[in-house]
Parts: sequence; C-alpha cells; structure tokens
Amino acid sequence: MMAFDRRIVLAALAAGAGGTLAIRNLMAQPSAPGPSVSPALPAARPNLYNCEGCEAVGERRATTLAATVDLAGPDEPGERMILTGRVLTADGSAPAAGVVIYAHHTNHDGLYANGSNESMWSRRHGRLRGWARTGADGRYTFNTIKPAPYPDRTMPAHVHLFVGEPGRPPYYIDDVVFEGEFGVTAAYRKACELRGGDGVVRLGRTPDGILLAQRDIRLETHPA
Repeated sequence: MMAFDRRIVLAALAAGAGGTLAIRNLMAQPSAPGPSVSPALPAARPNLYNCEGCEAVGERRATTLAATVDLAGPDEPGERMILTGRVLTADGSAPAAGVVIYAHHTNHDGLYANGSNESMWSRRHGRLRGWARTGADGRYTFNTIKPAPYPDRTMPAHVHLFVGEPGRPPYYIDDVVFEGEFGVTAAYRKACELRGGDGVVRLGRTPDGILLAQRDIRLETHPA
C-alpha cells in the first residue's frame, strides 16, 4: 500500500469532504513496484566434490540418457517403487534441465548384489543402479523396488543419489530414506547434511498401488 505523510492526511481530513475525496483518489493509485530481488543462493560447501563413488556418474554418456529409467527389472524380487522428483536450480527458482542423476541401492535382502565387472563401482554398487537425465521440466524417474536396510541394521533403507551437472564435477546428495521407518530417527535427521535438500520422504502410492517416493532436488552452489 502507498505510504502517506501523517501531516498531509491530517490536513486533508481537516479540509472536510473535499480532503477526504483527495485521500481516496490517492489510495486508488497503484503503488510503484519495488526493486526486484533475486533469490539468494545458499553458501557453497568447500567439500562439495569430496565424494566416494562419484566417478560412476560419468559411466554413461549424458546425451544417451532418458528422464525415466527402469532401474529394477520386472522380475526383481521386492515391492515395486517409483522414485521421482524435480531438479531445481541452486536458487530454487526454475527447473534444471540436462542434469544427470545416478542412483543405486540395495536389493530386498539389503545387499548390493550381483554387480557386473564393468567397473569398480558396478561391482560395489550392485546391479540395482541407473542413470536418468532431466528434461526441460527438470523431472527424473526411477522405476525400481523398495530397498531393504543392511542386514546388520546399521543404516535405514536408503537410495544413494549423485548429481552430475553439465560442465561441473559430480557430487553426492542426501540419501533418500523413508519417514517413520527403521533408523529414521531424530538423531539421524539431525546428522543429515541436507545436500540437495531434504532426503527424508513420506511414501505414498500411485493409483495402481505402487509405492511412490517423491524427492525434489535443489542443486548445490558450486565453490568458486
């Protein structure tokens, strides 16, 4: 709303009906727009690129990747789950296109099993891994199964996510974990770095009854 000098208002009121009409006319005038303010960027993490396993992001050519990927085949044991979300720019103002998301997780026994000999990371990460690349809408989707916690119960069930932006080194973001399930405690939440935003998701279901995990990702600010 337009700001008025108190003395002007009092003088107009003292002038009677004519003064009151003048005030109404002033109030009807649109306010001048304020200066535009760009969304603030979060501070860059100095250790952003300290990352075990990030080399796996580059094991597929980005231009060959789709936004929707079948990470687990139809015969993979376990409950089917869709992991999807939108990747946003670091200031959160727009979808980010052309970003590679690499995901891997345990099988229904909690193991990174049956990896191939393609690379060290394919052996270590197991067969349940895949790459998606966002389109203009910033969306990515992995059709997979719900992972299980490690057999020794040292971690909640989780999906590892790594981000590869065009022309930038890759980095990891907070794992996807499932609210209300084993290991997702107040202490766990407190220890989260919130890389790429909050990785704790509430599972829902699609109209077909498939588990649905929605994890939006906000890109990190890069060190200078």
